[in-house]
Amino acid sequence: MRLLRFLIAIACLSAGAIIGALNRAPVMVDLGFARMPSNLGVSLLVALLLGVLVGGLAISASVVLPLRRRLARAERQLPVAAPPSGT
Repeated sequence: MRLLRFLIAIACLSAGAIIGALNRAPVMVDLGFARMPSNLGVSLLVALLLGVLVGGLAISASVVLPLRRRLARAERQLPVAAPPSGT
């Protein structure tokens, strides 16, 4: 499992390096209140990272947290079982 995670991390890093190297065109990112000069590769990678973070937070808020509350409620309703007696 560790090797698989390591290989996925290396693949993501190399994909990011390739995207950054192939997209060197200068761009101006206008945020409405500020303008930031950057290159296209960095802008693409930042946009992808922000999309992953926002998507993960949305999934966490809409799926994971309600399931945790449901599990906690179900665990509180279970009767406490007596420990098994050994002979």
